[in-house]
Amino acid sequence: MTTNLRVWPGNPHPLGARWDGEGVNFALYSEHATGVELCLFERPEDGEPSAVVAMPEATDHVWHCYLPDARPGMLYGYRVDGPYAPEQGLRFNRAKLLLDPYAFAITGTIRWSDELFGYRVGDPAGDRSFDERGSAANMPKCVIVDPAFTWGDDRPPRTPWNRTVIYETHVRGMTIQHPGVPERLRGTFLGLSSDAVIDHLLALGVTAVELMPVHHFVADRHLVDRGLTNYWGYNSIGFFAPHVGYATAGLGQQVSEFKSMVRALHRAGLEVILDVVYNHTGEGNELGPTLSFRGIDNPTYYRLDPEDPARYVDFTGTGNSLNLVHPRTVALIMDSLRYWVTDMHVDGFRFDLAPVLLRGLGDGRRSAFFEVVQQDPVLSQVKLIAEPWDVGPDGYQLGRFPPGWAEWNGAYRDCVRRYWRGDPGQLPELASRLAGSSDIFAPSGRRTYASVNFVTCHDGFTLEDLVSYEQRHNEANGEDNRDGAAENYSRNWGVEGPTSSVRIQRLRQRMKRNFLATLFLSQGVRMLLGGDELGRTQRGNNNAYCQDNEVSWFDWDRSPEDHELAAFVRRLARLVAEQPVLRRRDFFTGRPLGPEGPKDLTWLRPDGQEMQEEDWANPEARALGMLLWGKAADELDERGRRQVGDTLLVLLNADPRPVPFTLPRLDPPGHWVELLHTARPLRRAVPTGPISLPGQSLAVLRHGRE
Repeated sequence: MTTNLRVWPGNPHPLGARWDGEGVNFALYSEHATGVELCLFERPEDGEPSAVVAMPEATDHVWHCYLPDARPGMLYGYRVDGPYAPEQGLRFNRAKLLLDPYAFAITGTIRWSDELFGYRVGDPAGDRSFDERGSAANMPKCVIVDPAFTWGDDRPPRTPWNRTVIYETHVRGMTIQHPGVPERLRGTFLGLSSDAVIDHLLALGVTAVELMPVHHFVADRHLVDRGLTNYWGYNSIGFFAPHVGYATAGLGQQVSEFKSMVRALHRAGLEVILDVVYNHTGEGNELGPTLSFRGIDNPTYYRLDPEDPARYVDFTGTGNSLNLVHPRTVALIMDSLRYWVTDMHVDGFRFDLAPVLLRGLGDGRRSAFFEVVQQDPVLSQVKLIAEPWDVGPDGYQLGRFPPGWAEWNGAYRDCVRRYWRGDPGQLPELASRLAGSSDIFAPSGRRTYASVNFVTCHDGFTLEDLVSYEQRHNEANGEDNRDGAAENYSRNWGVEGPTSSVRIQRLRQRMKRNFLATLFLSQGVRMLLGGDELGRTQRGNNNAYCQDNEVSWFDWDRSPEDHELAAFVRRLARLVAEQPVLRRRDFFTGRPLGPEGPKDLTWLRPDGQEMQEEDWANPEARALGMLLWGKAADELDERGRRQVGDTLLVLLNADPRPVPFTLPRLDPPGHWVELLHTARPLRRAVPTGPISLPGQSLAVLRHGRE
């Protein structure tokens, strides 16, 4: 063990391990610790440190020191001493090596063993027992990182919300089998930034890539023991560290490789949005391992049961919830968010289980997290998206987030699925969802782009499975098919799973086009699940969180039907880009644009007349016309002039039978031209009389002068 290491007092700020060009300052917050040791290692697999530094100073509960001889690439961790008193919420164990909550890089994944737990696994006393064995040999190590990087002229694309099309994807799953990605880069950040992947994204017309969690995360022991893993990544343990599994190496390269990915995507005009998990960590409940926060200061970082501090409050279904009412935990998250924007250049965040971040102490008051974000000069300028539900009391918070935030609109997803499945009584809600869900978001003073519309996402069926399965098929997850949502509002159209029936295959292809067209023609932010344009299937698994295999990976060996579907998505994206009336920022009013002008939005019956109250109340009505007046666009060009587009008519028919539609006569007179049809090839001109809209199909027509 090295003994001639120079140790200076250092500074309590900033937290973490910071290389300043001459040495490294270490700072760790722990309010209840009685002592902190900084452990230095030569190799990631080492079980004993090469040097141990007793942190000499504690300023306002921050333990700190400065090592003038430390350099980037050095490996480190902490051992923290204090009471082991679970009944008081204290779980210190100085034998356990702990990850720095502010670590910028982590060498690898944990190697599961009983030594990782603060108590003796299997002891009759449970977590009230105490394990004195060291855990360093089975723990990854933190890495000192040189933050220097040549960003060049990198600039955030800053795509306006109303022009944003999000592509939700997984770094590894999208690239691991891509034939155009060099083999050594598949499954990595650099693979995602390869020309082949970027070309695919640009061809689709998306403007932003939303990455499933890339913070360093933990694979749960019970999954590893069954030969599975935490593929999705919703089990964070390092809020500043890019996940090592998405890099070509783990000694700090993950930081520079992530930055290279962002720079390449920005160069192509694509924004980078991170799916972040600040609601819980990978340490689980009171019976979980001691990896970081638990051993550093348990009551600071976790919500504990006030009646029994040995137990955790769990709003997440994962065993623990971060303590967002403690200012130091709020500061940790804010520091992390600012780091990813300022140092890593990301463009926004999607917050997993965001209501957890709202929860106060149960006295009716909310946590201050959202107010802190809104006043932050950095974070208030990026895209902020909430997943508006958790598993706690009153956990469905859709529409209750403040201005400046967008939300995943689960009501949109469910309504659109029910409509195209053929459920009765869907037209009233469908109309609201198509028009931007003003019933949900207008009361809080927000605009159309508060609604992130989606039909499918990572959590649930893919689009292919949505039209192929009526039941979940999650047996491979090892939970007796009990996990995942039981109700998916899906339909298999005749056969459960794959079929050789040409009739069913054609109907499924049409239904996929119906879903995609509805998504792109709805007001709000469009979000496409990565791989849906390729016909990606998970074989009916609607909860493939643990499947790091062909179940989850993209299959780039595409059929002719897959190529046609991708071309259809490209056509939809072009339509949105060309038609300002599809990109409204404000909600429709349903009122005339002028004293004698047409309404900005008119809902039509199949006979061409405006929908009346009794029409909306008819549960068997499944056909609807949506007339969008071209001058209703509210977008301005670079000179501040109002954009004027075409008048569009969207016709939807979820009935299996064809419906005759009488096209409305407009002033000035003109003719109708098909822009899109999900059931047959386009016709350039449309007859002036009634047209027959095939069953279970959608069409878009543009009105032009004669």
